[in-house]
Amino acid sequence: MNKLKKILVSQIKKTGDLKFIQWVLPLLLFFIALGFEIWEHIVENIESREPPSDFDMLFSEVVVFGIIGPIAVWLVVGALQRIVASESLARTELEKLNRELEARVAERTADLAQRNLELARANAELQELDQMKSDFVALVSHELRAPLTALNGGLELALQDADKLPASTHRTLEVMTRESDRLTRFVQTILDLSRVEAGKLSLTMGPIAVLPLLQHTADIVLLPSKRSVRWDVQRELPPAWADETYLEEVLRNLLRNADKYSPPDQPVYISASAENGSIHISVTDCGPGIPSELQTRVFERFYRHPADENASPGWGLGLYFAHQLIAAQGGKISVHSPVWEAETLPGTTFTVTLQVAKCPDENEDC
Repeated sequence: MNKLKKILVSQIKKTGDLKFIQWVLPLLLFFIALGFEIWEHIVENIESREPPSDFDMLFSEVVVFGIIGPIAVWLVVGALQRIVASESLARTELEKLNRELEARVAERTADLAQRNLELARANAELQELDQMKSDFVALVSHELRAPLTALNGGLELALQDADKLPASTHRTLEVMTRESDRLTRFVQTILDLSRVEAGKLSLTMGPIAVLPLLQHTADIVLLPSKRSVRWDVQRELPPAWADETYLEEVLRNLLRNADKYSPPDQPVYISASAENGSIHISVTDCGPGIPSELQTRVFERFYRHPADENASPGWGLGLYFAHQLIAAQGGKISVHSPVWEAETLPGTTFTVTLQVAKCPDENEDC
């Protein structure tokens, strides 16, 4: 405020000075011109005892130099005065706008700081709720493992004497066993996911022979449904650097999905190759495919493709879990669809990429 006051006072002084000059300077010029002409035409002639000059010449020069000249100066200084006044007014308005802008910026800054504080508080609350959720899920899952273990053991004992039971009872026990196994896998997946998200998943990394692991996993997953398999595995495939237990879990998930979405008479394609220090393991089905706009979502938690409505029940955690596990092992998983030219069954390929295992004391692949 004091700065603005000083500026206004300065501008007023400038305007007043110009107004003073506007009137004084022309008068001063008039008297100078008048005195000079009187001296030139009258006084000098008297001193030299010459007759006075022509008074018409005196009058014309006084008019030109003593009147017209000062009037021109008066007009010029008046114009300058108006320019300075306009500049002063513009500067005053500019200072006013600057003050208003600074006030608005300060107000918005304060509002933004308040909102940032509220967002930080809300984020902290969300993180706390998420942690509580994770702890609760982990606790419930852990508490479910013991009764599920007992239930699975009892069902296995009951199935040992299944030949002595009626057919309907036998079928019921088989259904219960499958559902109990499915629930056990779900509980274990929830526990592992909780560890992954908490950064507490314990990995045992090492060189893994890919082909034996693929054959073992395919036998476990695909033999019950008698699904045929088409193999395309590179000869002398180097070992992959991974955790064998969790890599097998990922492959089981991919093979289960391929078996679930492919028609009974169609095979599942399994391929593996090494390139540029990486191993690529692919599982391809002959299912309904995944539209390109949905391929970025298949690895989201709890997401299920609309085609899943006609498939066996699931939780939408398998691919999310696979993605998390592969990322924890330093690899990546990708999806590609369509694979085949068939419109009704374009198929989908999931590819797991892992690093080739290195020898302990060498830079070459093992």
